[in-house]
Amino acid sequence: MNELSNGLNVDVLVIGFGKGGKTLAATLGRLGRRVVMVEQSDRMYGGTCINIGCVPTKALVRHAESRRRDDSSQEWYRQAVGSVERLTTLLRGKNFLMLDTIDAVTVVTGRARFVDPKTVEVSAGADRLTITAETIVVNTGSEPVIPDIPGLAASRYATTSTDLISTTELPRRLAVLGGGYLGIEFAAMYRRFGAEVTVLEVSPRILRREDDDVAAAAVGILEGEGITLVTGARVTEVRDGDDGATIAYEKDGARHTLEADTILVAAGRSPATRGLGLEAAGIRTTERGAIEVDEHLRTSQPHVFAVGDVNGGPQFTYISLDDSRIVADQLIGTGARSTADRRAVPHTLFMTPPLSTVGLTERQARHQGHQVKIATKPIVEIAAMPRARIVEETRGLMKFVIDAGTDRILGAALLSVDSQELVNTVALAIRHGVTAGELRDAIYTHPSSTEGFNEVLATASAPDVLL
Repeated sequence: MNELSNGLNVDVLVIGFGKGGKTLAATLGRLGRRVVMVEQSDRMYGGTCINIGCVPTKALVRHAESRRRDDSSQEWYRQAVGSVERLTTLLRGKNFLMLDTIDAVTVVTGRARFVDPKTVEVSAGADRLTITAETIVVNTGSEPVIPDIPGLAASRYATTSTDLISTTELPRRLAVLGGGYLGIEFAAMYRRFGAEVTVLEVSPRILRREDDDVAAAAVGILEGEGITLVTGARVTEVRDGDDGATIAYEKDGARHTLEADTILVAAGRSPATRGLGLEAAGIRTTERGAIEVDEHLRTSQPHVFAVGDVNGGPQFTYISLDDSRIVADQLIGTGARSTADRRAVPHTLFMTPPLSTVGLTERQARHQGHQVKIATKPIVEIAAMPRARIVEETRGLMKFVIDAGTDRILGAALLSVDSQELVNTVALAIRHGVTAGELRDAIYTHPSSTEGFNEVLATASAPDVLL
């Protein structure tokens, strides 16, 4: 890296190699814009998803699912971690080359900090480089939240998902603090690898945003795998011992303890803005620490945009990608695209089988005044879905929430094999007004999971009368 006096003046500066940032950098660079991409670590080229998020965790889920009962848990896990490391190394290199091969794009490794609204200083050890840009895009992502629980931050047995997936020693007794998407996903994965798993969740139930029947089906699968789910549990202290930690928690007014040799802190993630010097740039943040943006993802400085987790929106890679489309439309398009255009955004919890949802739950639809009819069926009872039996995964259910007057699909919960793919078809149907009848009568390949729609949607109940 150059000395401070040897600064750069470019068209676009992107801080953070995540999905939204790298997509923008590549798009603008190919158009001849002078772009600098700053990433604080060469281990994070490509962003969170490729290196420590979606790709490695879903690869580990796949390895966990393929372990046979007589396979050595420890050896299988060690091989899985090694395989995933090779995969992320490959993808990291490809992502670097994606930008490095564009003449107009320069990748700089170091920590970025705003000096003023248009100038950023990048540091790497004793080296300093100043970069001035007409347009700046902040894409620094998010970081794990460590709750203020006595003894937790200092515990040598506590870890985050980032560190856990790179550890080759399989935990024997894993305690998961938090029953959200990340906590449940890791609980299911590590149980399949062979660990004893307990989830401590402060809310009165797991998957509280889902309808009761959907949540109950998911909980039944998790408990059937041997995972202990403790809801309404407020952790009060963590105490380290010689070969593990004691976790103290309260439930129903009584005190309890849990022994674990690994504690996964899965209490959510917060926008990564520490050290960015946003104050020097006059960039406002929200009460939760996210960079404040408008519907076009502009910050309080109109030439600065924030994309991905750092702007406080939904923490999904595909949202970051859509963020990049909105910013690109501002810079090289019509400027009409905005976050208000997003409808029926799907989500998937990668337990086994995965739980995918989109649109409204039955509870939400009724609360909004819809007269609804419900189409639902357990996977094991769907005769027209032989794929579930072919892959020997018949657990779960499909549920559709349908507007009784228009036959439009309001939402769906798919707890089944291939649901991460099925939900995209349902989301497209919702966005484009495809009716439940049309989806029911469509022609699907065989044997596939999608053809289950033919049978499930035929069970739609008669309209309810709202009181």
